[in-house]
Amino acid sequence: MSELPAMLDLWQESLHWQPNQSQLALFERLYQAILEGNQKQNLTRITESREFWEKHLWDSLLGIMPFLRADLALPELTITDFWTQKPNQKLKIVDIGTGAGFPGMPIAIANSDWSLTMVDSTRKKVTFIENAIAQLNLNNAKALVSRAESLGRDQFHREQYDLALIRAVGQPNVCAEYVLPLVRVGGFAVLYRGLWAEADTQSLAVAAKQLGSKIAHISSTSTPLSLSTRNCIYLYKHSPLSERYPRAIGIPKQQPLS
Repeated sequence: MSELPAMLDLWQESLHWQPNQSQLALFERLYQAILEGNQKQNLTRITESREFWEKHLWDSLLGIMPFLRADLALPELTITDFWTQKPNQKLKIVDIGTGAGFPGMPIAIANSDWSLTMVDSTRKKVTFIENAIAQLNLNNAKALVSRAESLGRDQFHREQYDLALIRAVGQPNVCAEYVLPLVRVGGFAVLYRGLWAEADTQSLAVAAKQLGSKIAHISSTSTPLSLSTRNCIYLYKHSPLSERYPRAIGIPKQQPLS
């Protein structure tokens, strides 16, 4: 049976953070759950242990490091009263298009005080996540079947989250309309991306403005094993959202904000 490498030194060198023994054990159990689930449905093509560590565990935690370790927060992310509004740092986080539970599951393991809601439109994937949550006894996590556009109109979710995460390959301005309706004023959305260009920044800035937000910071790095390019884009929500957004299901993708 394949097992995950601990990679403690690499965690520390690359993210200035290390999982404890309990978290390492949960990462391993998550990995085994993915391997088992993959035999029944197509959860992920990333199953080799080192690749799983880098592209699912390390990558998931990369985007939330400024919030996991407040002392490591980027200067651009400390200009707001984000932390004074959350003195106990018990963040409420939503993960849109979570798939097999990434980045949500590793983040739930990394900080048990945070509340994670993982959202996907595919019932089979959400069922897998619910079973994995039960197997790992993650009391701080739950999964929902929904489309982002619908959730953004739901009073129990609209502008209710400190952080909204989306790890996707769709256009940045489309991703922004999916996540920003869920973020409270004073909160952040994090877009996980591979390559990033100036044109992406320009189109995202235009969309963010219409959604009561702005680009706070763009963080570029290389993954520790394959040395692939990774960008995390942080959007700060400074104003309440117009009632126009999010638009109806399918419209953000068909007619991106510009």
